[in-house]
Amino acid sequence: MQNLVYTIKANTPKNEIINLLKEHPEIKFVSLVGIDLAGNDTDEKIPMRVFLKDIDDFYAGTAVQTDGSSVVLPGIATLNNAKVDMPIDPTVNWFVDYNFEYFDDETNKPVGTLRIPSFLIHEGNRVDSRAVLTDTLSFVKRELLEIFKSHEKIDGLAISGEDIVDISFTSATELEFWVKTPLEEAAIKEMSASQVMQEQYWERTHGAVRCALEKCVVELDKYDLNVEMGHKEVGGLKAQIDESGHLTHVCEQLEIDWRFADAVQAADNEILVRTIVKETFRTEGLEVSFKAKPMIGLAGNGEHTHIGLAAITSDGKIHNLFAANNPEDDFMSAVGYGSIMGLLKNYEVINPFVSATNDSLNRLKPGFEAPVCIVTSLGHTPKIPSRNRTILAGLIRDLKNPMATRFELRACNPYTNTYLVLAAAYSAILDGVRVAVDRSSVDLLTELSKKAGQDGFYLEKSRAYRSEEDVFEDYTAEERDSMFGIPPATVWENMEAFEKYPAKVNVITASGALRLQIIKSFKEGALLRWKTELIARILPEMRNIVRKSHKIETDFRTDQDSYNWNKIKTAREYLAKDSIESKSLFTRLTNALNGGDYSAASKLQVEMYDKIEELKQLYDEYKKNII
Repeated sequence: MQNLVYTIKANTPKNEIINLLKEHPEIKFVSLVGIDLAGNDTDEKIPMRVFLKDIDDFYAGTAVQTDGSSVVLPGIATLNNAKVDMPIDPTVNWFVDYNFEYFDDETNKPVGTLRIPSFLIHEGNRVDSRAVLTDTLSFVKRELLEIFKSHEKIDGLAISGEDIVDISFTSATELEFWVKTPLEEAAIKEMSASQVMQEQYWERTHGAVRCALEKCVVELDKYDLNVEMGHKEVGGLKAQIDESGHLTHVCEQLEIDWRFADAVQAADNEILVRTIVKETFRTEGLEVSFKAKPMIGLAGNGEHTHIGLAAITSDGKIHNLFAANNPEDDFMSAVGYGSIMGLLKNYEVINPFVSATNDSLNRLKPGFEAPVCIVTSLGHTPKIPSRNRTILAGLIRDLKNPMATRFELRACNPYTNTYLVLAAAYSAILDGVRVAVDRSSVDLLTELSKKAGQDGFYLEKSRAYRSEEDVFEDYTAEERDSMFGIPPATVWENMEAFEKYPAKVNVITASGALRLQIIKSFKEGALLRWKTELIARILPEMRNIVRKSHKIETDFRTDQDSYNWNKIKTAREYLAKDSIESKSLFTRLTNALNGGDYSAASKLQVEMYDKIEELKQLYDEYKKNII
């Protein structure tokens, strides 16, 4: 399609935007994209004539309002105080979303909607996720510049702190997703075996999946995202071919990676990519899932988030603040060491933003290359960078390219609110840098590498924070919990970190952007979704599993069959069968949720998952012995 406009670059003058839109009448609508605290993006169709006529009001935030019932801002935009203004953000790229199923009669081009990133303002305060990140980065930048100005020399950096005039925050995300034929059941056991045997990773794509993947790569490059790769991931199985030569029973896992950007732009880009991927695969008759764990027993969808920090000096040059001046002698600069220590020390209050759903915590289980422990890996020696895939936040290095030095946070998933995660992460990084700039790289490496039980000047005595070992294979569960802390098992446990670690909350709220009001609203929304999903979706699914574990009629029954069935019967009754005197686990969980006893509900949820897995294993053994 020739002469389509895909991107309006950040800070384009208003008069140029007006002229461009008048030259492209196929762009018929404007949509203001505000990001609420659940990470949802708003979408509406405002006629272009309205935008062009009232463009000044759109910039000022007085042209469009929404209300508290249409965005997730619990406790902030309430039903009796719901008005939310939506000023646009001219400092980032604006994207044109084209509808290739609807062509403009006059231009014979697809109808476009200009999606403009926007803020959400309630009672004069910015209360949206984009604003939290934008305002946090402004604060962190000011603080870092003050720190560098007062420290002429920082260990591991070749530049003087006095020469630094600006700070650049960079980030990138990697999108994993499952693709399947709509309405078809997944063959979990077959795909699990394929996953263990690594039959799918880097496999060649075929048919509709190949077409959709290639179209996505081409389409995303039109938006200047500079896609680096699209490829098969670990999950999936070979599709079948029907009589007409079309692929059926498609169920594959894919990944798309694209170039880093400024942190706010990177988070905006992620929303665009999800939209393009979903729409492109839909046109090929395929269903896409970005859920963190769409199928229990198979690899989940991660979205590893890369975090970078650079300084701009008075000569206009860019310098990676994490990279060591002598990369073959040291892993990082003092700023790098401080940054990873700040991230790890304060991770308990970052984690709620990373994993805020049942689905996200289901993904973070041993055995699926998803992190469960607050621990980093640097490499066995500075000369040999490593990629330990079992840790939470790893150091990525290229000895020949110091600008590539960054941290990879591996716990995120496609529905993680990247804006809030980056805001909390950079606040934690600032906390670590404050401590690190006065110390040598040797002291900082010793601190980061300390054993659990050893005193530290910054990190907690009871914990270890670095491991070059396979965290899943080389430690028992008890050893992991002892060295790196016990990971939260439920959304409730994760959200409770805000109450358990007030000093760490102070670190991430220091900017005033990710303030207590925002955290309280985020927590309230997450717990409401946790409760609702358990009652309305997860418990009915669990009941179906119990019901399907029924007795199998056979003429050839042994004492082993009777023994197996009695164990299944006991498990089914404990899970789902009430009596006058005692209530089932399902009923007790429902009552705890409805009664607001979330602590009890959390424990019962963990027990339910354990009992369901036990039932599934028992029933599998039972069926195998039936002939």
